[in-house]
Amino acid sequence: MTEVDWLSQLLRMITVTGRLEVRCAYGAPWRVSWPQAAANEIPYHIVLKGRAILKDSEMDTVTELVGGDIVLLPHGSKHVLDDGSGQAPAPTHNRRDSAGWMLSENDGPGERLDLLCGRFFVRQPHDRLIRNYLPTNVVIRALGSNTAEAVGSASQHLTGLMGLMRLESTSDKLGGNAVLNALSSALFALVLRAASETEDAPPGLLALAGHPRLAPAISALFADPARPWTLPELADLCSMSRATFMRHFQDKLGRSAIDLLTDIRMSLAANELKKPGMTTAGVAESVGYQSEAAFRRAFAEWMGMTPGQWRRSTGDGR
Repeated sequence: MTEVDWLSQLLRMITVTGRLEVRCAYGAPWRVSWPQAAANEIPYHIVLKGRAILKDSEMDTVTELVGGDIVLLPHGSKHVLDDGSGQAPAPTHNRRDSAGWMLSENDGPGERLDLLCGRFFVRQPHDRLIRNYLPTNVVIRALGSNTAEAVGSASQHLTGLMGLMRLESTSDKLGGNAVLNALSSALFALVLRAASETEDAPPGLLALAGHPRLAPAISALFADPARPWTLPELADLCSMSRATFMRHFQDKLGRSAIDLLTDIRMSLAANELKKPGMTTAGVAESVGYQSEAAFRRAFAEWMGMTPGQWRRSTGDGR
Protein backbone atom coordinates (compact mmCIF):
# COMPACT_ATOMS: atom_id res chain seq x y z
CA MET A 1 0.00 0.00 0.00
CA THR A 2 1.26 3.47 -0.90
CA GLU A 3 1.76 5.65 2.18
CA VAL A 4 -0.51 8.68 2.30
CA ASP A 5 0.06 12.13 3.74
CA TRP A 6 -1.53 11.48 7.12
CA LEU A 7 -1.12 15.07 8.31
CA SER A 8 -3.09 16.44 5.36
CA GLN A 9 -5.75 13.79 5.98
CA LEU A 10 -5.93 14.78 9.65
CA LEU A 11 -6.21 18.50 8.89
CA ARG A 12 -8.94 17.93 6.31
CA MET A 13 -10.82 15.99 8.95
CA ILE A 14 -10.56 18.33 11.93
CA THR A 15 -10.73 21.82 10.36
CA VAL A 16 -8.35 24.22 12.14
CA THR A 17 -8.52 28.00 11.85
CA GLY A 18 -6.11 30.50 13.36
CA ARG A 19 -6.28 34.02 14.75
CA LEU A 20 -3.61 36.47 15.87
CA GLU A 21 -4.80 38.22 19.04
CA VAL A 22 -1.95 40.16 20.66
CA ARG A 23 1.44 41.52 19.70
CA CYS A 24 3.57 42.18 22.78
CA ALA A 25 6.37 44.75 22.54
CA TYR A 26 7.94 44.79 25.99
CA GLY A 27 11.08 45.75 27.83
CA ALA A 28 12.00 43.73 30.92
CA PRO A 29 10.59 43.29 33.47
CA TRP A 30 7.36 41.97 32.00
CA ARG A 31 4.87 39.18 32.66
CA VAL A 32 1.73 37.94 30.88
CA SER A 33 -0.55 35.07 31.87
CA TRP A 34 -3.26 33.07 30.13
CA PRO A 35 -6.06 31.11 31.79
CA GLN A 36 -7.10 27.60 30.79
CA ALA A 37 -8.35 27.79 27.21
CA ALA A 38 -11.67 26.42 26.03
CA ALA A 39 -11.70 22.78 24.91
CA ASN A 40 -11.62 23.70 21.21
CA GLU A 41 -8.86 26.33 21.51
CA ILE A 42 -5.08 25.93 21.20
CA PRO A 43 -3.00 28.96 22.28
CA TYR A 44 0.23 29.70 20.42
CA HIS A 45 3.15 32.09 20.92
CA ILE A 46 5.88 33.18 18.49
CA VAL A 47 9.00 34.85 19.89
CA LEU A 48 10.12 37.17 17.11
CA LYS A 49 12.88 38.78 19.17
CA GLY A 50 14.22 38.53 22.70
CA ARG A 51 13.78 35.84 25.35
CA ALA A 52 10.83 34.50 27.32
CA ILE A 53 10.32 31.94 30.07
CA LEU A 54 7.24 29.71 29.65
CA LYS A 55 5.76 28.27 32.85
CA ASP A 56 3.12 25.60 32.28
CA SER A 57 1.06 24.92 35.40
CA GLU A 58 -0.43 21.67 34.05
CA MET A 59 2.95 20.05 33.42
CA ASP A 60 4.79 22.01 36.13
CA THR A 61 7.52 22.81 33.60
CA VAL A 62 9.70 25.83 32.82
CA THR A 63 10.92 26.32 29.23
CA GLU A 64 13.21 29.05 27.91
CA LEU A 65 12.20 30.48 24.53
CA VAL A 66 14.36 32.69 22.33
CA GLY A 67 13.91 34.56 19.07
CA GLY A 68 12.61 32.21 16.39
CA ASP A 69 10.92 29.82 18.83
CA ILE A 70 7.27 28.82 18.53
CA VAL A 71 5.17 27.11 21.17
CA LEU A 72 1.73 25.50 20.86
CA LEU A 73 -0.30 24.35 23.85
CA PRO A 74 -2.65 21.69 22.38
CA HIS A 75 -4.31 21.04 25.75
CA GLY A 76 -4.87 24.76 26.31
CA SER A 77 -3.31 24.64 29.75
CA LYS A 78 -3.03 27.67 32.01
CA HIS A 79 0.40 29.24 31.54
CA VAL A 80 2.61 32.28 32.16
CA LEU A 81 5.30 33.97 30.08
CA ASP A 82 7.78 36.36 31.72
CA ASP A 83 11.30 37.70 31.37
CA GLY A 84 12.67 35.40 34.09
CA SER A 85 13.90 38.18 36.39
CA GLY A 86 11.30 37.65 39.10
CA GLN A 87 10.79 41.42 39.30
CA ALA A 88 7.39 43.09 39.33
CA PRO A 89 6.34 43.68 35.70
CA ALA A 90 6.18 47.18 34.27
CA PRO A 91 2.63 48.47 33.55
CA THR A 92 1.34 47.76 30.06
CA HIS A 93 -0.47 50.03 27.61
CA ASN A 94 -2.89 48.28 25.27
CA ARG A 95 -4.53 49.55 22.12
CA ARG A 96 -6.61 47.83 19.48
CA ASP A 97 -5.06 47.80 16.02
CA SER A 98 -7.21 48.69 13.03
CA ALA A 99 -6.87 45.07 11.87
CA GLY A 100 -8.54 43.83 15.06
CA TRP A 101 -5.68 42.48 17.17
CA MET A 102 -4.24 44.11 20.31
CA LEU A 103 -0.88 45.84 20.59
CA SER A 104 0.43 45.58 24.15
CA GLU A 105 3.44 47.71 25.14
CA ASN A 106 5.26 48.74 28.30
CA ASP A 107 8.04 51.12 29.34
CA GLY A 108 10.35 48.49 30.80
CA PRO A 109 14.04 49.49 30.48
CA GLY A 110 15.46 45.98 30.06
CA GLU A 111 15.92 43.50 27.23
CA ARG A 112 13.33 43.93 24.51
CA LEU A 113 10.77 41.31 23.57
CA ASP A 114 8.69 41.07 20.39
CA LEU A 115 6.02 38.39 20.77
CA LEU A 116 2.99 37.31 18.74
CA CYS A 117 0.19 35.55 20.60
CA GLY A 118 -2.89 33.91 19.16
CA ARG A 119 -4.91 30.77 19.14
CA PHE A 120 -6.14 28.04 16.88
CA PHE A 121 -9.76 26.92 16.87
CA VAL A 122 -10.57 23.25 16.33
CA ARG A 123 -14.11 22.42 15.30
CA GLN A 124 -15.82 20.12 17.80
CA PRO A 125 -15.74 17.19 18.41
CA HIS A 126 -12.29 17.04 16.84
CA ASP A 127 -10.71 18.80 19.80
CA ARG A 128 -10.74 15.30 21.34
CA LEU A 129 -8.23 14.14 18.71
CA ILE A 130 -5.97 17.04 19.63
CA ARG A 131 -6.04 16.27 23.35
CA ASN A 132 -5.68 12.50 22.87
CA TYR A 133 -2.89 12.52 20.30
CA LEU A 134 -0.88 15.70 20.77
CA PRO A 135 1.30 16.57 23.80
CA THR A 136 0.64 19.35 26.30
CA ASN A 137 3.34 21.55 24.75
CA VAL A 138 4.94 21.57 21.30
CA VAL A 139 8.07 23.76 21.08
CA ILE A 140 9.79 24.35 17.75
CA ARG A 141 13.17 26.04 17.38
CA ALA A 142 12.58 27.53 13.94
CA LEU A 143 15.91 29.36 13.67
CA GLY A 144 18.08 26.32 14.14
CA SER A 145 20.24 24.98 11.34
CA ASN A 146 20.97 26.89 8.16
CA THR A 147 22.79 24.00 6.50
CA ALA A 148 22.02 22.96 2.95
CA GLU A 149 20.26 19.86 4.26
CA ALA A 150 17.86 21.99 6.31
CA VAL A 151 16.78 24.35 3.54
CA GLY A 152 13.70 22.28 2.70
CA SER A 153 12.78 21.51 6.30
CA ALA A 154 9.59 22.65 8.00
CA SER A 155 11.65 24.74 10.43
CA GLN A 156 13.07 26.77 7.56
CA HIS A 157 9.60 27.25 6.11
CA LEU A 158 8.42 28.41 9.52
CA THR A 159 11.15 31.05 9.55
CA GLY A 160 9.77 32.47 6.31
CA LEU A 161 6.21 32.32 7.63
CA MET A 162 7.22 34.15 10.81
CA GLY A 163 8.77 36.88 8.68
CA LEU A 164 5.50 37.33 6.81
CA MET A 165 3.54 37.47 10.06
CA ARG A 166 5.94 40.07 11.44
CA LEU A 167 5.50 42.25 8.35
CA GLU A 168 1.71 41.95 8.33
CA SER A 169 1.46 42.75 12.03
CA THR A 170 3.43 45.99 11.62
CA SER A 171 1.65 47.30 8.53
CA ASP A 172 -1.75 48.83 7.95
CA LYS A 173 -2.27 47.29 4.55
CA LEU A 174 -5.72 46.37 3.33
CA GLY A 175 -6.76 42.87 4.33
CA GLY A 176 -4.00 42.55 6.93
CA ASN A 177 -6.17 40.80 9.50
CA ALA A 178 -7.41 38.22 6.99
CA VAL A 179 -3.84 37.56 5.82
CA LEU A 180 -2.61 37.12 9.40
CA ASN A 181 -5.39 34.66 10.19
CA ALA A 182 -4.65 32.67 7.04
CA LEU A 183 -0.95 32.58 7.95
CA SER A 184 -1.91 31.41 11.44
CA SER A 185 -3.77 28.44 9.97
CA ALA A 186 -0.71 27.52 7.89
CA LEU A 187 1.39 27.89 11.03
CA PHE A 188 -0.47 25.01 12.70
CA ALA A 189 0.32 22.55 9.91
CA LEU A 190 3.96 23.62 9.64
CA VAL A 191 4.54 23.36 13.40
CA LEU A 192 3.17 19.82 13.45
CA ARG A 193 5.30 18.90 10.45
CA ALA A 194 8.39 20.40 12.05
CA ALA A 195 7.72 18.60 15.34
CA SER A 196 7.38 15.26 13.56
CA GLU A 197 10.74 15.84 11.83
CA THR A 198 12.68 16.25 15.06
CA GLU A 199 14.61 13.33 16.53
CA ASP A 200 12.92 13.79 19.91
CA ALA A 201 9.35 14.25 18.65
CA PRO A 202 6.92 14.47 21.58
CA PRO A 203 4.72 11.45 22.36
CA GLY A 204 1.61 10.92 20.26
CA LEU A 205 0.99 11.11 16.53
CA LEU A 206 4.10 13.23 15.99
CA ALA A 207 6.42 10.60 17.45
CA LEU A 208 4.55 7.81 15.69
CA ALA A 209 4.84 9.48 12.30
CA GLY A 210 8.58 9.83 12.75
CA HIS A 211 8.99 6.14 13.53
CA PRO A 212 9.93 4.64 10.14
CA ARG A 213 8.76 1.11 10.93
CA LEU A 214 5.33 2.25 12.17
CA ALA A 215 4.67 4.83 9.44
CA PRO A 216 2.95 2.33 7.08
CA ALA A 217 0.31 1.52 9.69
CA ILE A 218 -0.67 5.10 10.47
CA SER A 219 -0.77 5.92 6.75
CA ALA A 220 -3.04 2.93 6.14
CA LEU A 221 -5.45 3.87 8.92
CA PHE A 222 -5.86 7.41 7.61
CA ALA A 223 -6.01 6.32 3.97
CA ASP A 224 -8.71 3.66 4.36
CA PRO A 225 -10.42 3.85 7.77
CA ALA A 226 -13.51 2.00 6.50
CA ARG A 227 -11.51 -1.16 5.88
CA PRO A 228 -11.95 -3.85 8.60
CA TRP A 229 -8.35 -3.65 9.73
CA THR A 230 -6.97 -6.32 12.04
CA LEU A 231 -3.85 -6.11 14.18
CA PRO A 232 -2.08 -8.87 12.20
CA GLU A 233 -2.70 -6.93 8.95
CA LEU A 234 -1.32 -3.71 10.39
CA ALA A 235 1.65 -5.55 11.88
CA ASP A 236 2.38 -7.13 8.48
CA LEU A 237 2.46 -3.69 6.88
CA CYS A 238 5.21 -2.78 9.34
CA SER A 239 7.03 -6.14 8.97
CA MET A 240 6.53 -6.88 12.66
CA SER A 241 4.95 -9.58 14.73
CA ARG A 242 1.57 -8.73 16.22
CA ALA A 243 3.01 -8.48 19.74
CA THR A 244 5.95 -6.29 18.67
CA PHE A 245 3.68 -3.99 16.67
CA MET A 246 1.25 -3.57 19.58
CA ARG A 247 4.09 -2.81 21.99
CA HIS A 248 5.81 -0.23 19.76
CA PHE A 249 2.52 1.45 18.81
CA GLN A 250 1.40 1.75 22.44
CA ASP A 251 4.82 3.01 23.55
CA LYS A 252 4.96 5.74 20.91
CA LEU A 253 1.32 6.80 20.83
CA GLY A 254 0.11 6.01 24.33
CA ARG A 255 -2.96 4.38 22.75
CA SER A 256 -3.61 1.30 20.64
CA ALA A 257 -3.98 1.12 16.85
CA ILE A 258 -7.62 0.13 17.30
CA ASP A 259 -8.19 3.21 19.50
CA LEU A 260 -6.76 5.42 16.74
CA LEU A 261 -8.88 3.68 14.08
CA THR A 262 -12.03 4.21 16.14
CA ASP A 263 -11.22 7.89 16.71
CA ILE A 264 -10.62 8.44 12.99
CA ARG A 265 -13.88 6.69 12.10
CA MET A 266 -15.94 8.61 14.65
CA SER A 267 -14.42 11.96 13.65
CA LEU A 268 -15.24 11.27 10.01
CA ALA A 269 -18.74 10.14 11.00
CA ALA A 270 -19.32 13.39 12.92
CA ASN A 271 -18.51 15.29 9.73
CA GLU A 272 -20.66 13.08 7.50
CA LEU A 273 -23.69 13.32 9.80
CA LYS A 274 -23.79 17.08 9.21
CA LYS A 275 -24.27 16.64 5.48
CA PRO A 276 -27.88 17.14 4.29
CA GLY A 277 -29.47 13.98 2.99
CA MET A 278 -26.84 11.66 4.45
CA THR A 279 -28.60 8.82 6.31
CA THR A 280 -27.23 7.27 9.46
CA ALA A 281 -27.01 3.92 7.66
CA GLY A 282 -25.00 5.56 4.88
CA VAL A 283 -22.63 7.16 7.38
CA ALA A 284 -22.20 3.84 9.19
CA GLU A 285 -21.21 2.09 5.97
CA SER A 286 -18.88 4.91 4.90
CA VAL A 287 -16.79 4.56 8.07
CA GLY A 288 -16.62 0.78 8.12
CA TYR A 289 -19.67 -0.47 10.05
CA GLN A 290 -21.79 -3.16 8.40
CA SER A 291 -24.46 -2.78 11.08
CA GLU A 292 -26.21 0.53 11.70
CA ALA A 293 -27.00 -0.60 15.25
CA ALA A 294 -23.31 -1.29 15.96
CA PHE A 295 -22.40 2.14 14.60
CA ARG A 296 -25.05 3.84 16.73
CA ARG A 297 -23.68 2.15 19.85
CA ALA A 298 -20.08 3.03 19.02
CA PHE A 299 -20.91 6.64 18.19
CA ALA A 300 -22.98 7.13 21.36
CA GLU A 301 -20.18 5.70 23.49
CA TRP A 302 -17.54 7.86 21.80
CA MET A 303 -19.57 11.06 21.50
CA GLY A 304 -21.83 10.90 24.52
CA MET A 305 -24.90 11.35 22.32
CA THR A 306 -26.64 9.45 19.56
CA PRO A 307 -26.02 10.19 15.86
CA GLY A 308 -29.45 11.81 15.68
CA GLN A 309 -28.76 14.04 18.68
CA TRP A 310 -25.43 15.11 17.17
CA ARG A 311 -27.08 15.86 13.84
CA ARG A 312 -29.73 18.02 15.53
CA SER A 313 -27.14 19.82 17.63
CA THR A 314 -25.39 20.96 14.44
CA GLY A 315 -28.58 22.40 12.99
CA ASP A 316 -29.65 19.53 10.72
CA GLY A 317 -32.77 17.86 12.04
CA ARG A 318 -32.72 14.90 9.65
